[in-house]
Amino acid sequence: VNILLMDCVEQTDTEATAPSVIDRYYTRWFRADMKGKPCEDHCILQHSNRLCVITLAETHPILQDGRAIKSINYQISNGCSRLNNKVSGKGGQFLTDFAPLCRITCTDETEYTIYSCIRGRLLEVNESILETPTLLLEKPSTEGYIAVILPKFEESKSITENLLSREEFESVVSKRTVAQSQPS
Repeated sequence: VNILLMDCVEQTDTEATAPSVIDRYYTRWFRADMKGKPCEDHCILQHSNRLCVITLAETHPILQDGRAIKSINYQISNGCSRLNNKVSGKGGQFLTDFAPLCRITCTDETEYTIYSCIRGRLLEVNESILETPTLLLEKPSTEGYIAVILPKFEESKSITENLLSREEFESVVSKRTVAQSQPS
């Protein structure tokens, strides 16, 4: 009985210190103040196979102050819905790094546009967040992701040139915090 119990304890300790799947297989990149809008930060999870998962950075206003989501809309304009993206043969819609992916409206009527952040083909949008918007709030890096984009092979190394590493992003956020605490 003691041996079994020890096994369980050791296993629990291992699980507590093991890196998450995200930390193990993805590199986190960031875009701060997207399109000049303060704190509208995006996170790009880049897998070793080039796939990039677009998520909200933990500092994004949607994830602050206990906000609730009223709606998520992948209809970008009258002629463009990311839900109509067809991936076959050569792949889905080609996106520039400032292409809007969706619009998220909070219950306080504040609307945020989420952008692709990188150039590449849109492989999928997360339809699960349409049915369960709380996934975006509760699990933004996993089940609450926005979209998956595949950069062109020849651009897969250069797409991160305009993005911030975790250390650079944390520096931006800490300067922001200092600036906000200064009396005006």
